[in-house]
Amino acid sequence: MSVGARDLDPGRSARELYGTELLRQRQLARMSLDGLSEVVNYSKTHLHGMETAERLPLPPISEKLDVAFGTGELFQGLWGVVKREHTPRRFDHCLELEAKAARIQAYGATLVPGLLQTSAYARAVFHRSNPSATSEKIASLAADRMSRQEVLRSDNPPDYWAILDEAVLRRAVGGPAVMREQLTALLPPVDTARTTIQVISFEAGEYAGMNGITILLTLPDDSTTAYQEGGGSGEIFDDRATVAQRLRDFDRMKACALSPEASATLIEEALENFKPCELPQT
Repeated sequence: MSVGARDLDPGRSARELYGTELLRQRQLARMSLDGLSEVVNYSKTHLHGMETAERLPLPPISEKLDVAFGTGELFQGLWGVVKREHTPRRFDHCLELEAKAARIQAYGATLVPGLLQTSAYARAVFHRSNPSATSEKIASLAADRMSRQEVLRSDNPPDYWAILDEAVLRRAVGGPAVMREQLTALLPPVDTARTTIQVISFEAGEYAGMNGITILLTLPDDSTTAYQEGGGSGEIFDDRATVAQRLRDFDRMKACALSPEASATLIEEALENFKPCELPQT
């Protein structure tokens, strides 16, 4: 069940404190959600989710809210509290860099990278990795993941390049209906001015870096940080030698991956496997 704005308790969690303060400042400014949406260039749905504590206020929204309301660094400070409460420490730094990155490169060996996941797919992944979690907790985790995707729809989105193993397309995460939606959602960003998706087919055999999750985050100053995850644990690398190796591995993946056009064809072929069977005409 969604938390209504009137049900928020600022003493219960940092996220609810953030939502309460956002609603208060918006009302003080006599500003509608539509009006605030135009000022900060975030959707009304996203802002409402933050007010009801259903969405995580990932950067740079807090800075934009402080400017919009003239609140100094109020929301930036609240974000720091929210982050410490809700985000595993090992992923804190990655989230901060992701919001500022000029270029994001991601590899998925078994799962669609987070910035490309649909809400239903994310819920299925979180449910499997957190089987004892309540439906409300799963919905909250999925909403956080959807919040991260705002970075790709920002005023100045990063260049985003994803490489997927073919296994990602074939594994029925969440069941056929979820996979139909997910694979369909992968097709539009396959080859655009700011996004590229390539698939490494089974025919490629083994290749460098073919395990877990890798995210490479390059900032405007051209510095790059690598995040690698596998077996439920992740690690950040920013030393020059390790980052250089991860970049080389990613370049090698590009070299053995299908072109974006051929990748789209393979995604469409995989999509056919998850379409419902048509009943024979009688």
